[in-house]
Amino acid sequence: MAHVRRVLDAAYAAAAGLAALSLLLIFAVMMAQMGLRQIGLQFPAADDVSAYLCVSTTFFALAATFKRGELIRVGMALERLGPAARRRAEILALVLAAAMVGYIVFWTAQDTLFSWEIEEASQGTVAIPIWIPKLAVPVGAGLLLLAIVDELAAVLRGARPSYVLAAEARAASGDFSAEV
Repeated sequence: MAHVRRVLDAAYAAAAGLAALSLLLIFAVMMAQMGLRQIGLQFPAADDVSAYLCVSTTFFALAATFKRGELIRVGMALERLGPAARRRAEILALVLAAAMVGYIVFWTAQDTLFSWEIEEASQGTVAIPIWIPKLAVPVGAGLLLLAIVDELAAVLRGARPSYVLAAEARAASGDFSAEV
């Protein structure tokens, strides 16, 4: 079980690393575009690439953000419940979240596959195969689904969710930045 935990945590961290890299690449593209503009040149497809990287940044960060308790959730209602009712509500919320995210993963994977099959390309100055940037959505959402199922399994075993523990640890250290 410890091996599985390490693999899952490594997958969440790797996806967060890809999100950080995407954010850094957005910065690099924007700086290159600005610099080239100063010398009278253009960065072809810079707007398209930046938009694709924004999607990658968002979706690759989902699983790690969820595990750290930094996604928006309705904790106020759950905090008012007793331990048994709270556990049932957590299970229900995780089951519903898994169903919704599973639906998203399925259909975005279908859409990405369709884009690959028909060789769809962007309409900008540089023809970028659309399946490449689209791939970030089902992969990132798939990792979020894995993280949700991971938490569901933990709650079913009687453990407290890691996102609750992480939020409590931040609050105990005086860090309320995720609560704003």
